[in-house]
Amino acid sequence: MAPSNFGYSMREAGRHFRRNWSTSLGAVVTIFLSLFVIGVFVLGSALVNNVVGSVEDRVTIQAFLSDGADQAAVDALQQKVQGWDNVESVTYKSKDEALEEYRQTMSNRNAEDAVEALDGENPVPASLVIKLNDPQQVEAVANELIGDADFAAVADDPDDVSASVQYGRETVERLFSVTYYIRIAAIILVVLLTFVAFVFINNTIRLAISARRREIAIERLVGASNSFIRGPFVAEGAIEALLGSLLAIIALHVGMNYLVPQLSNSLQFLSFNLPMDVMLKTDAALLVIGLVIGLFGSAIAMRRYLKV
Repeated sequence: MAPSNFGYSMREAGRHFRRNWSTSLGAVVTIFLSLFVIGVFVLGSALVNNVVGSVEDRVTIQAFLSDGADQAAVDALQQKVQGWDNVESVTYKSKDEALEEYRQTMSNRNAEDAVEALDGENPVPASLVIKLNDPQQVEAVANELIGDADFAAVADDPDDVSASVQYGRETVERLFSVTYYIRIAAIILVVLLTFVAFVFINNTIRLAISARRREIAIERLVGASNSFIRGPFVAEGAIEALLGSLLAIIALHVGMNYLVPQLSNSLQFLSFNLPMDVMLKTDAALLVIGLVIGLFGSAIAMRRYLKV
């Protein structure tokens, strides 16, 4: 669309939009639904990644210590492990802290009775709680700890050092496997839906152009250039894409403002907070995708009608 006929193209696009409102509305609705579904998968993927990230952050290694372990040896081991690759922090948890944590975590009547039945005895061992920079490396760090001679000297079970290291191996492996496939599936679905949206929008715009093929033929006969003929249709495609994109963005914001608080209230142990920059980037991406599909869809659909 040349700058010289921009005003004409916009006026004609508006006139075509009003005159053929049913076809134009169909294009807007098609763009809206396509971009809305894409936005749902993008934000859904972001929510899943956020939830998975919050769960992964809780992946820690518990290294249980013997009641008779020398405190100086424990402190030295803590400093040593702190210097390992992929280790973010190492926290010492005393026997009393471990028992109190058990009481708070298992805050039901049976757990309270079990604690009272101990009659002052504390069977829960002290431990080192190891938090990782990369939760994916939990098994490697756990194996390194099991093979460490300094840990074996203070481990709760020196005869079976591996029994003194716990990190929920099967649960962690299952978590990482599921999250990997979820992320791959989300990427594939977004790409697929973008392609499907382009095909549907292209066909919708092609039908709108086909309905006015006589008008195009007359313009060709009087010597109108390809850019002059193409301008109103490209402008109309851009307007339809812009309206569809804005409707999709509004619907996504309304849906997220309703859904996220509901999920947060129902599943309080998980994090469903979605950063504002993710929403803004998604909004910008939908606008760009909508305009690109509208502009290119119109241009490609016009090709057969602009052949000499």
